[in-house]
Amino acid sequence: MITISNLTKRYRDVLAVDDVSLEIPNGSVCGLLGRNGAGKTTTFKCVLGFARPDAGDVRFDGERLAPRTFERLGYVPERPQLYPWMSVAEHVEMVRHSQPRFDAARAAELLATFRLPAKRASRKLSKGQQTALALTVALSTNPSLLVLDEPASGLDPVLQRAVLDILIDAAQDGATVLMSSHQIGQIDRAADRVAIMRDGKIVLAGETDDLRAAAKIVEGTFDGGVPELSGLSGVVRIERAGTTLRAYANGAPDPIVARFDALGARGVRVLDRSLEDLFLEAVSDEGAPS
Repeated sequence: MITISNLTKRYRDVLAVDDVSLEIPNGSVCGLLGRNGAGKTTTFKCVLGFARPDAGDVRFDGERLAPRTFERLGYVPERPQLYPWMSVAEHVEMVRHSQPRFDAARAAELLATFRLPAKRASRKLSKGQQTALALTVALSTNPSLLVLDEPASGLDPVLQRAVLDILIDAAQDGATVLMSSHQIGQIDRAADRVAIMRDGKIVLAGETDDLRAAAKIVEGTFDGGVPELSGLSGVVRIERAGTTLRAYANGAPDPIVARFDALGARGVRVLDRSLEDLFLEAVSDEGAPS
């Protein structure tokens, strides 16, 4: 389990991380979402000890970060940190000598999956290949803790899917995974829980199924003109298109359904909202915390 409690980090006048608390249980993939500058990478740096927080605490299975933690922790930064003069094979060999949990069969499997040229120096790899090598280095020890900042950056769609499947499998085997991505579809596929950051704060967090279930779209079709809809609590926005009226709700949809019926709707549907829609609302000016 990764437990982040009241984490705060300031760079001079910029409050990069503002009282962030988050818990990722074993066997779970948590997706950290946010716009550029929201504080995701700084959060990762504080979690891993690369930046010293001004306040707060981070625990891995109840223990603070220690050198032995890295024996079971895999990390992939947003920009892969590789030795440019070393080949792909030499990077893997370095891990073999430095990590007690190194799994040679796992490393070979990952190299084959990513089709990495063993003898090529990392500086001559494409961006996607460098990401793939960083993933190979991180995953070749079968870590039980994974912290991944944009782990599919630069990869083609086939390899993106392969990476997400690897993370899902790792969580099913009991690993704890914290990952970020600008591609909401990746988080939607791999993560069973999500945390959305805005201006250094977490503004929405929970299990993805619960978040979607608690936020609904009520869609009504009307004959003739579309009526006005006002005075309902929990409605965050309303869209009109032709003879269709859509109300986006954070809460029980029943009062909205009843209002649609009272207004003479010919048909009413209740739909789950997408993770993308929840994200856009959470990071919009209207969704900003007061």
